[in-house]
Amino acid sequence: MIPKLVDARLDGLRLEAQRNVPLHQQISEAIKRRIASGVLPVGARLPSSRDLASQLGASRATVELAYGNLAAEGYVARRSAAGTRVLPLRTEAPAPALQTFGARLMPGLASEAAQLPKMFQMGLPALDAFPRKLWSRLAARHARALSVSKMVYQQPGGFAPLRRAIANHLAMGRGLACTARQVFVTCGFLGALSLASRAALTAGDKVLVEDPGFPPAREAIKLGGGIAVPVPVDGLGMDFAAGISSAPDARAVLITPVAQFPLGGALSASRREQMLAWASSSHAWVLQDDYEENLNGVDRTASWSASVASAERVLHLGSFSNLLFPGFRLGYLVAPESLVGPLEHAAALQPANPSLLDQMVVFDFIAQGLLVRHLARMKSLYAERRLALRKALNEAFGPLGHAESCGMHVLLRLRIDCDDVALAALARSHGMAVNALSPMGVNVNTGPGLLLGYTNILPAAAMDAALCLRNVLQDKGPSPAEPAPADRCIAGGYG
Repeated sequence: MIPKLVDARLDGLRLEAQRNVPLHQQISEAIKRRIASGVLPVGARLPSSRDLASQLGASRATVELAYGNLAAEGYVARRSAAGTRVLPLRTEAPAPALQTFGARLMPGLASEAAQLPKMFQMGLPALDAFPRKLWSRLAARHARALSVSKMVYQQPGGFAPLRRAIANHLAMGRGLACTARQVFVTCGFLGALSLASRAALTAGDKVLVEDPGFPPAREAIKLGGGIAVPVPVDGLGMDFAAGISSAPDARAVLITPVAQFPLGGALSASRREQMLAWASSSHAWVLQDDYEENLNGVDRTASWSASVASAERVLHLGSFSNLLFPGFRLGYLVAPESLVGPLEHAAALQPANPSLLDQMVVFDFIAQGLLVRHLARMKSLYAERRLALRKALNEAFGPLGHAESCGMHVLLRLRIDCDDVALAALARSHGMAVNALSPMGVNVNTGPGLLLGYTNILPAAAMDAALCLRNVLQDKGPSPAEPAPADRCIAGGYG
C-alpha cells in the first residue's frame, strides 16, 4: 500500500519572509531534506498545493512553483489523480575519465542536454505550448499503420515525402527555391553541419567562424578535422574582411545571418554580398545557420534567404529542435545541386539517422498546415515572453546590468567588474541554467554577461525570475538590498 503523507509531517516547515531565499525555494529545500532523511518515504503523497499554501500562509502559486521544481529535479512525480508523490532518489555512477581528445571536444553548452528544463535554459521552445495530444495522435496513427516497407533500410537522405514538404515549406515561408533532392534530413543542426563538412570540406580546411559564437559548432568543425578560425563580430555581423585577412586560404565560412549567437545582431547587406562574392570567386562554401527560423522577432529571414536562393556556394543548415522540440533531434541540410551527389554518398555513411516514425509525423505536421499555425502562435508568444523578461531584468538589476533581446535568449550585460563564469556557476548551483557570455568568445573580450533563455518563463513569472536571479548573485557584487518576493510566480513559469 502506498503511504499517504499526513499534514503533520510538514508541521515543522516555516517560511521566513526576511530570509534572502525565495519562498518557493524554502519550500522545495525543506521537502528535499525530508526526502533525503526518510521522513518522506518513496510513494508518499504531498499535500495539495492549496492545502500547503493555506498551512504556510503563502500563495498557491508559490507552492505550485516549488512542486514544479521538485518534479523537474526528479524528487517527485505529479499526476492529476494520484497527486504529488515522492520518487526514489537517483544515484548516478561517476562518469569514466575522458581521454585528452574527448575532454577537449566536450561542448560548454551541453550540460543541460539530458536534463529536464530549468529556469533560464536556452535551446528549448515553449514546451508548455506544444500540441502534445495532437502530436501523439499523429504518432500513434503512423505506428499502427507501420508497413513492412517502412521497416527496411530507408534512403539515407531521409523520408522522401518529408524532403518534399521541407522544400515546399522553405519556398513558401522563406523564399528559398530548392528541390526535394537538395534536402537532406539529419540528426539536428550538428548533424547537418557534420554532413556538410563531410561533403564540402577535407581535413585541414580552414573555416571562418563567428567570435563570439556557438561553441558546439566550433567543436564540431574540429571533430571533422577542420580548423576553426575565429573572426570578430560587431554590430554589422561577422567582420568578413578581417576574417579573409587572417585566413586568405579559408575554404568555408559558418555564419548566422539573422540572429547571431550570442549577440543577436544581423549580418549587413554589404558584408553579405562581400561574402557571397568571395565564395563564388574562391570556390569556397557558405554554411548558413538557419536555426532560429524567424522566431526571434526580427523579420529578416525571408529577405536573406531570397537573396541567396540562387547562390551555388551556399548550404542551409536548419533544425526542428527550436520549432517543435529537441528531443527527437531532427534537422535538415539544403545543398546546391552540385553537391547533391557527394552528399548522397556522405549521408549513407552517417553513423545515425533520425527515426523514420519521427520523420513521418513531422511530414504530417507540415503537410497539414500545422507547422505554419504553430510557428505563428510561437512568434507571438515569444515576443510577449521576451519583452516581459527583458523588462523584468532591467528593473531588477537597475544600473548593474542591461538586458538585450538576442534572438531566442536574452543577454544580460553586467555593468560591474565581475567574473561572469563564477556568477553563472553560482546561479547553476541554485538550479538555474545560466550561461556566461565570456566563454563564447575565443580571441575577443566580450565583457561580462549572462545568457538567459526566456521561452519557458511565463510573463506573470518574469519579475520573480529576475529577482530570484538577482538575489542569488548579490553576494558576488553590489545589488539592491530588498529580497526577491517569490510568491507572485505562477505554476510552471520556470519551464
